[in-house]
Amino acid sequence: MAGVPAGAEGRGRVDSRPVPGTGSAYRLTRLPNGVRVITAPMRERASVSISVMFGVGSRYEEPERGGLSHFIEHMLFKGGRRYPTAKSLSEAVEGVGGVLNAATDRELTMLWAKVPAQRFPLAVDVLGDMAFHSTFDPAELAKERQVVIEELRMYLDNPQEYVGTLFDEVMWPDHPLGRDVAGTEETVRSFEREDCLRYLGEHYHPDSVVVSVAGAVEHDSAVELVAGVVGGWGTGTRPAMLPALPAPARGEVRLVNRRTEQANLIIGSRAPGYRDADRFALDVLNIILGEGMSSRLFLELRENRGLAYDVHSFTVKLWDSGALGIYLGCEPRQARSALAAAVAELRRLADELVDEEELGRAREYARGRLVLHLEGTNSTCSYLGQQELLGGEILLPETVVERIEAVTAEDVRRLAWSVLEGGLRGAVIGPFRDAEKFMTILAGT
Repeated sequence: MAGVPAGAEGRGRVDSRPVPGTGSAYRLTRLPNGVRVITAPMRERASVSISVMFGVGSRYEEPERGGLSHFIEHMLFKGGRRYPTAKSLSEAVEGVGGVLNAATDRELTMLWAKVPAQRFPLAVDVLGDMAFHSTFDPAELAKERQVVIEELRMYLDNPQEYVGTLFDEVMWPDHPLGRDVAGTEETVRSFEREDCLRYLGEHYHPDSVVVSVAGAVEHDSAVELVAGVVGGWGTGTRPAMLPALPAPARGEVRLVNRRTEQANLIIGSRAPGYRDADRFALDVLNIILGEGMSSRLFLELRENRGLAYDVHSFTVKLWDSGALGIYLGCEPRQARSALAAAVAELRRLADELVDEEELGRAREYARGRLVLHLEGTNSTCSYLGQQELLGGEILLPETVVERIEAVTAEDVRRLAWSVLEGGLRGAVIGPFRDAEKFMTILAGT
């Protein structure tokens, strides 16, 4: 793969500074080629986690290239210069008891590894070879096409997963945000080596790379190791993402009639993204509505009325858009009753102020969840890197807690009303012929 030779630009360091508000807890260095390196020393840990994150994902893809970011992620595991095969890559990390993995989303592609602390140089070496020197061997590419196609088919065969894809389609119709991150069988079958290399040249640039490290490591030594291996793909400025379109003016329910023992439904509406000040109110609303076994949805639909086994709410946060969704898995004959009950709980949040006791529990839940989440090196590594790459700033845990504590009952009510006012849309998979009966419930809001 074309790129800046390893270490050619990166031995020196510039812009080395503590992240504001943390003293020396976290530090960020921008290398001369634009790559950002963040470290969070956790000296009491026995491990080190490292993530190499690229600011590119499925929302950057034209329809005919849908799934290419995800496909490239798969190909990065097929061998590079120093580790020429998939076997040699995995054995290098797993041979010391470590973990090697990756993920692709709409706006981010990430490679990561977690290893014993003394094996950190090995993790840097392996990820550097994968990220900057993968060979994209045509024979491996041909095999991986079928692997990804099988992955697509697996999700299509799983209604609980597939309904999420349908929900994205109705939330962001005719837009990359509404397409499956992995693409379609048709697009995946079309990918050739030249397509991968061209896409890398267009989108993968040093200014879109953040390397995040957390664990038993010192900042200066980590930066020196990373600087020795990072290169860059292409030159210039990466293309801008296609902005999210306004929410559709009318609701819609996408129905897939399938003989299943359980109905799977997701309904929701647009909500604040991760740069919106209301995202903290959205988190509190989501906790109250449907996160955990003490949430309103769980207590009312499962515990009180026995309408559903799995019921919860969730959020989607993106650069310039977002969504609040409610998932229901229930007996098909109970589907409409369960949906109506879920909508009623959302309506209640819009009509009535949450009392201070329930609001306080939600704040405490958010605070405790954040603390527990950041106990591990891998989660801390991801937390810092994704904030820097996607949001352009790092909000430290104490700042996040302050923003959560500032959320009022009126904020929750206002946001719930905004979600309802935006129009509910949804997706249903189950033994149903008519989507109109579900649409009537949503339209009644």
